[in-house]
Amino acid sequence: MRAAMSAGLWQLLVAVSAFLATAAAQETGAAPMVPALFVFGDSLLDNGNNNNLASLAKANYLPYGIDFAAGPTGRFCNGYTIVDELAELLGLPLVPAYSQASDSGQQLLQGVNYASAAAGILDESGGNFVGRIPFNQQVQNFESTVGQIGATASGGPATAAGIVARSIVFVGLGSNDYLNNYIMPNFETRRRYTPQQFADLLVTRYASQLTRLYKAGARRFVVAGVGSMGCIPTILARSTDGRCSEEVDQLVAPFNAGVRGMLDGLNAGLPGATFTYLDNYRLFKL
Repeated sequence: MRAAMSAGLWQLLVAVSAFLATAAAQETGAAPMVPALFVFGDSLLDNGNNNNLASLAKANYLPYGIDFAAGPTGRFCNGYTIVDELAELLGLPLVPAYSQASDSGQQLLQGVNYASAAAGILDESGGNFVGRIPFNQQVQNFESTVGQIGATASGGPATAAGIVARSIVFVGLGSNDYLNNYIMPNFETRRRYTPQQFADLLVTRYASQLTRLYKAGARRFVVAGVGSMGCIPTILARSTDGRCSEEVDQLVAPFNAGVRGMLDGLNAGLPGATFTYLDNYRLFKL
């Protein structure tokens, strides 16, 4: 409990510090704390990329967005997502969805959100929702964006490289690889892999994808672990006694542990990179 409290308090202090720094910057008319924010993930971070897909995973209708000024936008919540809050704390505007920003070169300079509901680290994860943008495709879209920034920014590719390197890359994936792959009866995954083998597969693939982002120019990463999923509505709906599933939470534990170790390895092996792990599981278990 003490360790969990320490992790949660540390993350809270980081957020408060960012808020205070941003408030001071806004009062003095200073520039944002970073040039841009680039977001990769699933429904927790999606802000409209699935709207025009043939997908069952959409949130562009009420009651979604009831507390958001623009109404339903594709965010899977009533108002802001965590990355919307982060953008404001950093002094940035809300970053646009890739589907809305890809034709606006100037808009790309302050960031893009590539997240897609039902997306996973594995391409096949979330296939039960039909249309979605897996992490591999999100990475490819980022590579395209970097080229567009190079064509837009004064100074060309060299300036673009500086913008991307100083920006924050927020990544949060993995939940759909369990919820909409490993524990789904119509997927072969659970019959082929033990929980540890599956976690190892995901972590290996994840490391490769994050390295691709690094090779495209990203340097400052925040990577969120998978949070507690044993009490989410889809799991409770499958329960015969209405109780939360400890089994589901136990399944993701080796993945989160593997991601932490993997990020330590990337920090040691990729010059100039900083990978920070956000412990969602402990934070929301407080």
